[in-house]
Amino acid sequence: MSYLLGSIPFGYLLVRIFRGEDVRQSGSGNIGATNVARKSPLLGVITLLLDALKGALSAVLSYFLWMRASGFIDVLPFVPMAIAAFFAVAGHMFPVWLRFRGGKGVATALGSFAILAPKAVLIAAGVFIVALIIFRYVSLGSIIAAASFPFVVYVTRECPPRLALSFIAATSLLIITRHHANIRRLLAGTENRLGAKRA
Repeated sequence: MSYLLGSIPFGYLLVRIFRGEDVRQSGSGNIGATNVARKSPLLGVITLLLDALKGALSAVLSYFLWMRASGFIDVLPFVPMAIAAFFAVAGHMFPVWLRFRGGKGVATALGSFAILAPKAVLIAAGVFIVALIIFRYVSLGSIIAAASFPFVVYVTRECPPRLALSFIAATSLLIITRHHANIRRLLAGTENRLGAKRA
């Protein structure tokens, strides 16, 4: 269920409906909010919100399904929610509807983990903002925030089970790996800085 939720290609659908274009044919070629914003800032914001919402919904659904199946109402199901987050992000990155060519999963992960570990998300968001101010690379800020997130969760102890933390770390690794093209451009010095004119 989480994979199918995550695989809803909101960015692709919005650009196709309102601009009659295929967002995969421009910019970075993915369906995420950053690439959509190159076509329309408003559609980019809407895509960001919807992508985060589908991640949050996957975590919430796993919570209620766990309560219904187990009866443990007072126990937060960290492991099922972490697994749901992982598959929602995987669905966004590799949507079956678009031949497994999707986005980078940052917004979907943000939505999922905002339900699971809200304090850690706020700290990771702070890390992203600081990295963005210092380096002015959105991609690098996302990579640093994703890399730091499992450690922040561990330190804050918001998600204590080791298995849940393992799925959180796997999700972060998936996001970092999905930024492989950005990493190559960063190393080559050809990645576009925030506010700079695109070459």
